[in-house]
Amino acid sequence: MSKFVIRKATENDAESLLKIYEPYITNTTITFEYDVPTAEAFAGRIRETAAAFPYLVCERDGVIMGYAYAHRIRERAAYDWDAELSIYLAQGTHGHGVGTTVLACLIDLLELQGLRHLYSCVTLPNEKSIRMQRRLGFADAGVWHDSGWKFDGWHDVAWLEKHIGSGKPQPVTPFPALDEKNIQECLQKYMDKLNQVEE
Repeated sequence: MSKFVIRKATENDAESLLKIYEPYITNTTITFEYDVPTAEAFAGRIRETAAAFPYLVCERDGVIMGYAYAHRIRERAAYDWDAELSIYLAQGTHGHGVGTTVLACLIDLLELQGLRHLYSCVTLPNEKSIRMQRRLGFADAGVWHDSGWKFDGWHDVAWLEKHIGSGKPQPVTPFPALDEKNIQECLQKYMDKLNQVEE
């Protein structure tokens, strides 16, 4: 029987994650990045992101199927409680609930940190991604028209938002400072969901 694992990414995952990400750069407008980064540069991104936010990997029988992470959306201190979410799945793994489950796990971890407002950016058209975000409780927040130039054309970008708290916030806890037991319980909860579907 197949076994899913959701775990924290490490810099040693850089090459594997970059193999997943590269086709999105070279073949799609899902990311507006033009050039494929080096594995060393990608490892640096993992390190920098994981110093503040969750950076998750989903494996099936030891093979990485995808990864998801959050990152700061604006630099001003007033945005300390906001984050943007990103997820990339290996080709051929879409449509099995992996993306939705891993993003739900990421959202729960961000709530543990004390984040309040989450955002997702989707290059249009991409109805599958929009549906996934809405299943997770994201609402439409607007469209930036012709905001990105790639592959000799302008592309609209939809923004979606999800609010996970209210009232006066407390300082956000950096992800590495969270109680490890709480992190592992959250990861296990969503691993169990994936593995139950597989049974």
